[in-house]
Amino acid sequence: MNPYLTLGLILAYFGILIAISFFTGRNTDNRTFFTGARNTPWYIIAFGMIGTSISGVTFISVPGAVGPGGFGYFQVVMGYLLGYAVIGTVLLPLYYRLNLTSIYQYLDTRFGNAAYKTGASFFLVSRLLGSSLRLYLVALVLQLAVFDYFGLPFWLTVLASVGLIYVYTFRSGVQTVIWTDTAQTVGLLAGVVISIVFIARSLHLDMGHLLSSVSTSSHSSVFFWDWHEKNYFWKHFLGGAAITIAMTGLDQDMMQKNLACRSLRDAQKNMFWFSLTLVGVNLLFLSLGALLYRYGNDMGAIQEGMVKGKFQLLFRDAATGIFAPIRTDQLFPKLAFQYLGAGAALTFILGVIAAAYSSADSAMTALTTSFCVDILGVDPQATGHEATRMRTHVGFAFAMFLTIIIFHNMNDAAVIDKVLDVAGYTYGPLMGLYAFGLFTERGLRAAWVPVICILAPALTYAIAQEASALLGYKFGFELMLLNAGLTLAGLFGISTRAVSVA
Repeated sequence: MNPYLTLGLILAYFGILIAISFFTGRNTDNRTFFTGARNTPWYIIAFGMIGTSISGVTFISVPGAVGPGGFGYFQVVMGYLLGYAVIGTVLLPLYYRLNLTSIYQYLDTRFGNAAYKTGASFFLVSRLLGSSLRLYLVALVLQLAVFDYFGLPFWLTVLASVGLIYVYTFRSGVQTVIWTDTAQTVGLLAGVVISIVFIARSLHLDMGHLLSSVSTSSHSSVFFWDWHEKNYFWKHFLGGAAITIAMTGLDQDMMQKNLACRSLRDAQKNMFWFSLTLVGVNLLFLSLGALLYRYGNDMGAIQEGMVKGKFQLLFRDAATGIFAPIRTDQLFPKLAFQYLGAGAALTFILGVIAAAYSSADSAMTALTTSFCVDILGVDPQATGHEATRMRTHVGFAFAMFLTIIIFHNMNDAAVIDKVLDVAGYTYGPLMGLYAFGLFTERGLRAAWVPVICILAPALTYAIAQEASALLGYKFGFELMLLNAGLTLAGLFGISTRAVSVA
């Protein structure tokens, strides 16, 4: 693959985003940065949120995971629909009724400052770790594919990536991100669809045979019923619903766009159509995975098998002809770069950067919003705080850069996986706090709220380890429900008599 052509694609891509920022960033203030002046068409937000929901890691890993897991991930996607229904009927009406800029302001209204700061802090830590790790993994792909050729160090690649995100988001925040995410969703979908076209042409499949190849694939099983395993249907389905409620409905990053709609009704229409579209997009990713495995087998590029009860994937290097073990999330890039040709490789790069940066720019804007409003107490409707907002935005850009460099220096995939797991644990306390606030009328002893929200994830981790060791039970996505349940139990333990509910 020509590195100059790839670099040109990347520069052109960011040029489009900066141009969008220029046209959307005129006459902006804190109100447009935080809420987009609540004047954005719902269908634009719905389409752009697809890109935000699908990170670069998802773009790479979901197709590869079809090998050991089939279409089992679609069980999670089915759970998403239940989660989005709860968001649209319970959480969005609450946020609009209270006219919130940061969704964690609800915790202040309901429980007071201690719960408010605790909830916002959990979001800040989780989103910074999760978004930095996702951007890091994609930066590694770009480094190997392009920037190593030019002799550029990894830290410079990361600095340029984070710096470019800052450039097109610092002036108008969510108002710009909504429109850049729309452009990036186009790039992401183009990456998936064109990759499928390349594979279909290589295998000489027309549309009918393409669909037949996916539906009859040995990797196309959807439902799994062994309750011991992580892919058990009810674990995936309920876990998918919990993930959606927590990581969309209780996440400032995702909700900030919904709060930019013109009305509650528009926000609910956005959530309904976005959820249905996301189901189709995930099915597209899974279908791509089935086709990648068929292509790899037909070309003699891969060998699949089970070793000591675990799925093992071997890949044949196109240059040496030698087979070596690879992780499943390496399958898509390796086939794109070594077998499918330059066009497929460029398409893969386009899809990866579209998925990665639509998540990262949105996260940086949400982190700035939450820190300014929730921690610093900036009034989103007042003028005169633009300098504070810009300094905060610079601070989070630097924090993201520094976190990525730390990940890189760890050079330990197991440690990085644990960090991502820890980030996921932070949503359980948020679910517990919101559930307690919405479904009870009791108050809380403020000083104990941070203690409960720290103890619950720690206890969840201990239970998961013991369940695996003693019972052979492997927690999956339902771990978040356990975390939320323990938080809820702890909150009942420090609760007081009924108070007026917001």
